[in-house]
Order: sequence, then structure tokens, then C-alpha cells
Amino acid sequence: MIEVFHRLEDIHGARRGAAVAIGNFDGVHRGHAAVIQAAAAAARARGVSLGVLTFEPHPRSVLSDDPTPFRLSDWRGNARALESFGVDFLAICPFTREFASLSADDFLKLALVDGLAASHIAVGEDFRFGKGRAGDTRFLIEAGAAHGFSVTSVPAMAGADGVVFSSSMVRRALAAGDVERAAALLGRPWEIEAVVAHGDKRGRTIGFPTMNMDLGDLVRPALGVYTVKALIAGETAWRGGVANLGKRPTVGGLNERLETHLFDFDRDVYDKRVRVQLLRFIRPEQKFDSFEALKTQIARDAATARGHLTQA
Repeated sequence: MIEVFHRLEDIHGARRGAAVAIGNFDGVHRGHAAVIQAAAAAARARGVSLGVLTFEPHPRSVLSDDPTPFRLSDWRGNARALESFGVDFLAICPFTREFASLSADDFLKLALVDGLAASHIAVGEDFRFGKGRAGDTRFLIEAGAAHGFSVTSVPAMAGADGVVFSSSMVRRALAAGDVERAAALLGRPWEIEAVVAHGDKRGRTIGFPTMNMDLGDLVRPALGVYTVKALIAGETAWRGGVANLGKRPTVGGLNERLETHLFDFDRDVYDKRVRVQLLRFIRPEQKFDSFEALKTQIARDAATARGHLTQA
């Protein structure tokens, strides 16, 4: 089980001296994996722990005035993905405007020397840190010589099509409804994780009860209907279903939310945390003239989703 530290001062002796990958790691895509693997190789060679240092909230949400949701995953999802790579611990550095104003030297001392006592640092070649983005790989290498850590700079990684793996490319794929492309970039299906909230319960009246989930600050994929799989907290088996991600124009909805209907399932899961993977895009969201027309289309969508799941 990956160990998570929400403050640098909580990192205890057994985790100090680790080989550490540093970055935002939003979504933990295949490009991030290369940086983590570089840190893992150093950890094995030194016989030390493998750690990841990241920042919450995401620096973009603190430094930018743009309110558009953009996150691919929250810290829980990132921790789960990191655990699959064999990461021993995740250190989450609280990111504030005050923290952003630290010089590169001050950041290095606070986080890497005093906080982690890192023996090795792995970063992407474009990693920058400190006020004015003054710190870079060369800065790290020179600082490492003084403080006793080594550094690996990992070049950007690209797929067979030559497209570089990046969080922005995943967002672009999701915006187009191309969840299969997003999964190829991530190395796994993209998912929404949230606590199931009480809705208006209209789905029950037409024979398709749904789990209602708020997207929070997660990026908004193309609005529409998707084939999905869901995992309810405390369970181990993924359940197939069909979901509408959108504003529900037929009932005058205003905010985006995910409404998931699980096949062959009828149980109260209110207030439970659920993960929903978007597997295939079925159709764009649309407004219907009546609930009967909506019910007919949902039945068609459910049949389509069952077909997708059978083929998988």
C-alpha cells in the first residue's frame, strides 16, 4: 500500500534518503511513467525507497485566473496510479502563492534537502521550479553535487504516432470524446471518482436508476453518453453500465454531472465513493421532447453499451 504524506514535515526516517520523481503528474500518463521508472531504477541501485513529490492544489489552479476545470485526476487517483508502478510513498507539497514565490534555492532546501533528504532526483527535461521558473535540470545537477544527490533528466516520450505523451493531449482527446485515445495516452481508461449524491430520482421512474456524481474540478470530456465500468468502494468487481455525462437538457439541468446506470444492479449506494471508467463514446447529449422518447433512447444506449462490453 502506498504511503501518502500531506506535509513534508511528516516524512519519517524510513522514507528519507529515497530516490524521488518530481512533477505535477496530473493523470499519471505514460510520459510520467518514464520519469517514475528512472527514479525506480535509481532506488533499486541504491536500495532505498521510491517516492514521488507532487503539489496540491495543482499549481495551475493557484496561479491562473482561468476557472475552467482541467484536472485529470485528484490526489487519490494519482496515488492509485503511482502504486501500480511500485511507488512506496507519495509526498504532497501544499502549493500556495507564498510557496510559488520561493526562490529555486529555497525550494531545493525546503523540499529536497530538509524535507526528503533525497539521494536521487528524476524529473522531466522541461521541469522548472522556483520563482520565475529559475530552477532547471542544470540547477539541480549543480545543487546535487553540493547536497549529495544525483539527478536524471528524462526526455519527453512519444507514442508510435510521434505524438508526445502529455496531460494536455489527454485533455484534448477527452474533449473530443475520444476516450480510447485518452486511455492509450494514459495507459489505462480515464475515470471519474466521486461520492454518489442524491439526485432527482427521475431515472427510477423510467426504469433506469442512476448513480449521480459531481465532477468537481475534473476536466469536462465531450458531453454525451458513454459505455462505462464502475467500481464501488469496498468491492473488487467492476460492473458494466451506461452513463450520461452532461447537463440533462431534457429536464432543464444547468451543471454537468455524471449519471451512471449499472446493468443488473439495484442497490442503494448513496454517499459511497465510486470510480467510473469511460470506455466508449456512444452519442452526444441531446434534448428529448418527452420522457417516453428519452426512455426509448436510453434503452437503445444500454443495448449499445452491453454490446461494447461483450466485445471487450
